[in-house]
Amino acid sequence: MKFLKKLKLPAWIFIGLILGILAGLCFLGNPDFTTNYIKPFGTIYINLLKFLVVPVVLTSIISGVVSMGDIKRVGSVGWKTIVYYLCTTVVAIVIGLAFASGAKALNLFPVLEVSGLEYEASSSSVMDVIVNIFPSNMWASFTDANMLQVIVIALFLGAGILMAGEKAKPFATWIDSVYAVIMKIMMMIIKITPIGVFCLMCNVVAVNGPSIVGSLFLVILVAYLAYIVHFLVCYGVSVRCLSGKKFGKFVKGIWPAMSVAFTTTSSAATLPLTIECSNDMGADPEVSGFVLPLGATINMDGTAIYQGVAAVFIATCYGIDLTIGQMAMIVMTATLASIGTAGVSGAGMIMLAMVLETVGLPVEGIALIAGVDKLFDMGRTTLNIVGDSTCALYMTKLDQKRSAKKLAKAGAAASEE
Repeated sequence: MKFLKKLKLPAWIFIGLILGILAGLCFLGNPDFTTNYIKPFGTIYINLLKFLVVPVVLTSIISGVVSMGDIKRVGSVGWKTIVYYLCTTVVAIVIGLAFASGAKALNLFPVLEVSGLEYEASSSSVMDVIVNIFPSNMWASFTDANMLQVIVIALFLGAGILMAGEKAKPFATWIDSVYAVIMKIMMMIIKITPIGVFCLMCNVVAVNGPSIVGSLFLVILVAYLAYIVHFLVCYGVSVRCLSGKKFGKFVKGIWPAMSVAFTTTSSAATLPLTIECSNDMGADPEVSGFVLPLGATINMDGTAIYQGVAAVFIATCYGIDLTIGQMAMIVMTATLASIGTAGVSGAGMIMLAMVLETVGLPVEGIALIAGVDKLFDMGRTTLNIVGDSTCALYMTKLDQKRSAKKLAKAGAAASEE
């Protein structure tokens, strides 16, 4: 019993996955029982996840935007940092979608036996999609769970708080309080994930057979291939071309932080070591002291790849073909949502639920990969902190150039006098 008490949540989720598979095998000849009496408890868990999506995204993004109020003090470094992070996130999710689409084309992902699923791909024009991002009724956006509109509302509210200054402080404080409450509720729901995974996985295996299990390892392999390509290509180009450093030396320098990130799956816990490694490689301590904590909040390249791969995998399992427009929506949603991704264990599933709802995919599909989420998390956290470090080096170089120009101008003005 003492051993069981020491197990952490990821271990319990994995146990729930294994027990769900075993129970599903026991009911292979009687899937109606699991569908009628076991799956409903998993549906309750999914409903609770969906219930949290809007408040988590709304409050976390507002809090994230408000916390960036100090960007005015660091001037151009702050805005360039945000642009850098968002650009690498877009590249990451495009890579994730490309690898997942390739795996689908090779028939590596399965199609489940799903009853009662009604789905119809939307065929809106690009301009319709852009227009529909901006809400005409704030409350309707909340009740309809239109996540892109919720993100836009959150960004406007956060910007409004910053612009209102002192008068908006009570509202900002209230938002922070609501955010803290929502985080506690989220952790309560995340704790019952093992039960939800057990119930849903039991029904999936009972209906579809044990072949679905092998597909989990394939989707993990696809995600890690995408992680590696993004690491070598995107970060390799950044370090060599933007920061002017050798990529081999960079990998050697950041390796201690990568090792800690891989084992702890926490960007926050790795942050002190990430700062130390970046400074040892030449990052300005003042720059890294701002860029790296900000990156721990808004730079989610690994998470973006995970969401792209997971979305295509879940869509394939349900026999759904994503359109180019829907993939573009995934890119947009995941990129904007990275600003407000909560830095707590299990938050990735909440963000994935948001992405799935945005393109109309069944949120129940989360159960297919929740049991092995820890394996995804190890790679995506490592990728996240490496991206933070590359940004710190690049921003240091830009800041040094800006300082050199100022000194040159000051010297020229002094010589003229």
